[in-house]
Amino acid sequence: MSGIIDSIIKKSNYKLTQFSPKSINEIEKNVIEENGKIYIKCLVRNKNIKLTPEELIRQLYLYKLINVYGYPTERMEVERVIYFGREKKRADIVIFSKTNKTAEEIIVELKKPKLKDGKEQLRSYCNATGAIIGVWTNGEQISYYHRKNPNFFEDIPDIPKANQKLKDILAERWTIEDLIAKDKLVSEKKSLKSLIEEMEDEVLANAGVDVFEEVFKLIFTKLYDEMESGRDKKRILNFRNYGDVDDDLKISIQELFDKAKKKWPGVFNFDEKIALTASHLAICIASLQDVKLFNSNLDVIDDAFEYLISKAQKGEKGQYFTPRYVIDMCVKMLNPQKDEKMIDTAAGSCGFPVHTMFYVWKKILKEKGIPQSHLFTAEKKPPECEDYVKENIFAIDFDTKAVRVARTLNLIAGDGRTNVLHLNTLDYERWEDIIEDDDWKDIYYEGWKGLRSMRKTRNQNKDFNFDILMANPPFAGDIKEGRIISKYELGKNAKGKYQSKVGRDILFIERNLSFLKDGGRMAIILPQGRLNNVSDKYIRDFIMEKCRILAVVGLHENVFKPHTGTKTSVLFVQKWDDNLCPKKEDYPIFFATMREPSKDNSGDKIYCIGKEGHALLDENNHLIVKHDLYNHEGLTEDGIAEAFIEFAKKENLSFF
Repeated sequence: MSGIIDSIIKKSNYKLTQFSPKSINEIEKNVIEENGKIYIKCLVRNKNIKLTPEELIRQLYLYKLINVYGYPTERMEVERVIYFGREKKRADIVIFSKTNKTAEEIIVELKKPKLKDGKEQLRSYCNATGAIIGVWTNGEQISYYHRKNPNFFEDIPDIPKANQKLKDILAERWTIEDLIAKDKLVSEKKSLKSLIEEMEDEVLANAGVDVFEEVFKLIFTKLYDEMESGRDKKRILNFRNYGDVDDDLKISIQELFDKAKKKWPGVFNFDEKIALTASHLAICIASLQDVKLFNSNLDVIDDAFEYLISKAQKGEKGQYFTPRYVIDMCVKMLNPQKDEKMIDTAAGSCGFPVHTMFYVWKKILKEKGIPQSHLFTAEKKPPECEDYVKENIFAIDFDTKAVRVARTLNLIAGDGRTNVLHLNTLDYERWEDIIEDDDWKDIYYEGWKGLRSMRKTRNQNKDFNFDILMANPPFAGDIKEGRIISKYELGKNAKGKYQSKVGRDILFIERNLSFLKDGGRMAIILPQGRLNNVSDKYIRDFIMEKCRILAVVGLHENVFKPHTGTKTSVLFVQKWDDNLCPKKEDYPIFFATMREPSKDNSGDKIYCIGKEGHALLDENNHLIVKHDLYNHEGLTEDGIAEAFIEFAKKENLSFF
């Protein structure tokens, strides 16, 4: 890229990632410098135009329309005047109908570099002219829309070429290979969260339905469709509108949802129906159908569920989703093995269990010499992988929505079996009453049998024999029930007297340790104050009496934004044990502090930029968050996890 183009784009909100190096080189040949000013020769107007970021994007998109889509310049107009009563505006690019050279068919909007603004502008232009297709791009992201009626703009995968009709694009049958090749998250540089936000703006906010439930049903159904095709590559995807009328589409999507419920029971009632109207459903299917949900780590779905649950209720309970890069750091530092049992006692959407699963699966596949594709999560695994999920991975949460999401991710990973349980971790005295409930048994009994087999003492739900525990317990709100507080040593204050209220996270520290066998190890996220407030010294004394402190990692205050700016740390411990962790009075502790914020002050993720100024992509072509917790697929530098592993080996810790 020349210095001129580079300097023009750098100062703007536009990017060039949508365009091929060849097209950029060709357009560069049209750049002219005259009297200290820079111009570009327009491909349609055939005259020199002042070169601005917007004009550069326009010329690149014109080049694409001419050379990729085959549109002749005589069917195009740039800066087309559009009338709104007495007011007039100018559309960036207009393509006219083949049969009527004055009827606008496609309108392209570039002036507004933010999607929401651009879509509003497109909507007004399309409605004013009757154009049936709209395109918005800022050079980095791109969106294609079909104007179904003035109120609804439906996503389409692309625009037709000059010799095609819109119905040709819509009727094209897709397999899983097509979805991989044309995944909207990669080609349009979008996130599933941003697509859900767009669907909310478009239809869901006014549809009179529970947004969480309806989007959950659609994601659940699409996961099933992708998994079926992941195991039969020739199968035609069904979560797609091939030009059906809205009512027929609703019938076929409901049938697909019914099959998914049968495959993965206990998440939805067997008679549950999709509540969206046929026309609203059609818009949502169009938004989601070109997205590949399965990849090598389910982070695409994770992102969406985090958004949905936090909107629905999460923040109220101080229970926040742990970013996946923090989870991966913890998993790498605790190094779970395939014969070890793992539990998360405040599971949320099950990030810790799912990522532990992936970590161990990769080891199993490596041992067997099986290559891992980026449909890893959808493909049939060796029996050892499925057995590991069924026998070794457990999770508990008291929030119904979170448990259903967690069960979905686990059912997929474990091919129909899961040990995710809906229980109140802290109130273990009441478990026996809950497990007698028939409805609870129908869903959770298999998992409960597995958890029960891990008890240290028969018929007692206090102490267990887990090798590993990872958790991010809720740290807002106090426990005020004396009945619960009296069961815990940490229910007492520094003077040894039971308190009338105790921080939820304090009781979780003690409760979590009771889940671990001697020599078992734990990673727990805590408010930083617990580790340095003078008044909390009795908590630290309690931990040190029972465990060796392995490491303390201070997280950046932006990590849990936008939900909270509370400064947190991850505490890593191992319970004393004569063989695995012999008791010492004096030993070194690994301390580290995260320096890269990973998110900005608004809570939006910050991504890595490569040498060429382009965003750095991982093996799934997804953006990589900029953090210093570990080395991401060899693409970023070593971080805290790698430094800890060196420390652990030097200290001869039992798990390295």
